[in-house]
Amino acid sequence: MLKASVVVALITIALKTGAWWLTDSVGLLSDALESLVNLASAIFGLMMVTVAQRPADEDHPYGHHKAEYFSSGFEGILIIVAALGIVWVAGHRLFNPEPLDQVGWGLILSVVSSALNGFLAWVMFGAAKEHRSIALKSDAKHLITDVWTSFGVVVGVGLVVLSGWIWLDSLVAVLVALVIMKEGVSLLWESSQGLMDEALEPEVMEKIHATLEGFSHASEHTQVIRFDHVVTRRAGQRRYIDMHMHMPFNWSLGRAATLRVSVEQALMSEVPGLRASIQLLPSDMESHYEGHEGKYL
Repeated sequence: MLKASVVVALITIALKTGAWWLTDSVGLLSDALESLVNLASAIFGLMMVTVAQRPADEDHPYGHHKAEYFSSGFEGILIIVAALGIVWVAGHRLFNPEPLDQVGWGLILSVVSSALNGFLAWVMFGAAKEHRSIALKSDAKHLITDVWTSFGVVVGVGLVVLSGWIWLDSLVAVLVALVIMKEGVSLLWESSQGLMDEALEPEVMEKIHATLEGFSHASEHTQVIRFDHVVTRRAGQRRYIDMHMHMPFNWSLGRAATLRVSVEQALMSEVPGLRASIQLLPSDMESHYEGHEGKYL
C-alpha cells in the first residue's frame, strides 16, 4: 500500500507543480510542497514498515514493531518544516502580490491530484484498520489533510479571480500552512505516545474486561478465580497484556496451566494481535511490585 502511495505522490507532485508553474500561485506552490512531504513520508514509511515486519532476534526479543512510530514522527516533523516554509514564502508574497496566470488549467490539475489523494487515503484507512498499522494510518491522515488543503487552495484561487484581490492567494497559503502544521503536531504526539508504551484503546479494554468476567463468572459458585495487576501496552501492530490469575492453592499445576491456556486463547481470539502473559498465584497470595499497580478492570 505504501508503494502505491509513493507512485501517487510522484503523480501529484507533477500535477501540482504544473499547476503552480502555470499560475504562479503561492497557494498552489504550498500545495505542491506538501506533496513533496507526502513522497518523503511514503518512502520512509515503507522503510519502517519493512523493518517492523522483521522477526524477533537476539537484540530485539520482542520484535521490531515500534519502528512504525518512527515513520509517524518523521512525517510529523516534515509536515511542520513544510508548513514553516510555506509561511515564509507566502509572507513574502503577501506584501509583494503578483497577478495569476492560466488559472483554469492550474485549478484542473489541482483538482485531479486531490481526487487521486482522496481515493488513496480511503483505501489506506481500510488497510490501516485491518493491519493496525500506524504508518498507514498516519499517511492516510496526511493525505486527507492534503485533500482539504487543496480544496482550500482551489477556493482561494477562485476568489482571487472573482474579486481581483491578489493578496487572498497568499492568505490562503498561510491558512494551509497552519492546518497542516496542526496535523504535523498531532502525528508527533501520536508517535511519542506509542514509544511511551501507551495503554490499549478503551474499546479493546472493554473486550478484555468482558472476557475475564466470563472466566470469573464460570467459577462464581466457589469464588476461586480472580484476576488483578492487569497491565497493557501497545507496540506498533502488537498488543500486550500482563496479569495475575489467582486460583485455589490445592489445584495441580496441570489444572492451573490448562485454565491459563484457555484464558490466553480467549483473549487472543477476542483481540487480534494480542500477546498475553499470565502469572499463576494461589488465591490467598498477593504479589506487590514498585510502580503502577495494575488491577482488575
